[in-house]
Amino acid sequence: MVSFSKYQGIGNDFIIFNNLDKTIKPEEASIVKLCDRHFGIGADGVIFLESSENADFEMVFFNRDGSRAEMCGNGIRCLAAYMRDNNLISN
Repeated sequence: MVSFSKYQGIGNDFIIFNNLDKTIKPEEASIVKLCDRHFGIGADGVIFLESSENADFEMVFFNRDGSRAEMCGNGIRCLAAYMRDNNLISN
């Protein structure tokens, strides 16, 4: 069983996984199933919080169709709130 959180920002909702240990291997089909509003959790996208060699953290973002995106404005806002709520960052 894997824990997740769901956050909403300006009308978009996201499933967030803490994947700092990189044990979750995202797959397109799994992303699509998770985002399905009838048979999954339902979301506009999935965000994986991961460790980074170049920064404190990395956001790995997938659209609801399973495609990887470099950035999502509402998603990064939700991830920052998630990180604050889970004491991963201060201010």
